[in-house]
Amino acid sequence: MKYWSGARFGFVAAMLCLSPVAASADDYINILTGGQSGVYYPLGVAMEKLFADNIPDSSPSVQATKASVENLNLLQDGKGEIAFTLGDSLVFAAKGDSEAGFKKPLDKLRTLAAIYPNYIQIVASKESGIKTLADLKGKRLSVGAPRSGTELNARAILHGAGLSYEDLAKVEYLPFAESVDLMKNRQLDATLQSAGLGVASIRDLASSVDIVVVEVPEDIIQKVGAPYMSVTIPANTYTGQDKDVKTAAVGNYLVTRADVSDDLAYGMTKAIFDHLDRLTAAHAAAKGIKLENAAKNPPVPLHPGAEKYFKEKNAL
Repeated sequence: MKYWSGARFGFVAAMLCLSPVAASADDYINILTGGQSGVYYPLGVAMEKLFADNIPDSSPSVQATKASVENLNLLQDGKGEIAFTLGDSLVFAAKGDSEAGFKKPLDKLRTLAAIYPNYIQIVASKESGIKTLADLKGKRLSVGAPRSGTELNARAILHGAGLSYEDLAKVEYLPFAESVDLMKNRQLDATLQSAGLGVASIRDLASSVDIVVVEVPEDIIQKVGAPYMSVTIPANTYTGQDKDVKTAAVGNYLVTRADVSDDLAYGMTKAIFDHLDRLTAAHAAAKGIKLENAAKNPPVPLHPGAEKYFKEKNAL
């Protein structure tokens, strides 16, 4: 609810007499992101400024969350207008996969756009002796917040490698920054983080501890199957990583609610794709956002407002 000073209210009332403007609940835009040490959050902060600058009379704000699963449940409950999510989490949400954290199918979700891929980044301390996925057996691993998108990715990759949580000495369910703190204190051997390249938490870890970026071989990714794909973490993405490393990736999406107005969905989509340079300035992961891929094979239907924008850009 908005509260107005008397002077401002009088000014607005006078302006309304000159040109009628319909009040809209869509003025408020809650942007559901992730933890502050990840990629979703800084991109959400950049979007907040984009929306304020490009969507008239909007009041955007950023909410830090546990990311994908929480974001989708919040959207379904009407507690957000736009959210970041991993593609596999979005598929589970549409199906109502209770193991993934969705008690029933979430039928109000609509796609705004496919954005950049999340790289499954498994990073171990050099002194742990971990060099391969098999070496994780009997070691201490953080897999992300419980039932977060990252944790769902961890289950999938470990399963593909023939491992389970029972094979590990200890499993920690921690956000990125807290995982790194435990590794610095030698209380963890490795962390699995699903994020864009150059994520701040791993850069912080690599600046303090000698690290090994663990490969996820292509044959394991094939066992896991879609929507996972094989990608490469380029050499020197992190301090001490002097070689390319193969790993898995899964696409990220921006989603909204079916009952968000077409005008607002159009405005958010346009603000993002007309100003991708500002998102790239906020985080390098945004370099992976491509207009030509944004509307391809959405896991849930495109919102009509987003569809209108992509039609204008011949990107459908």
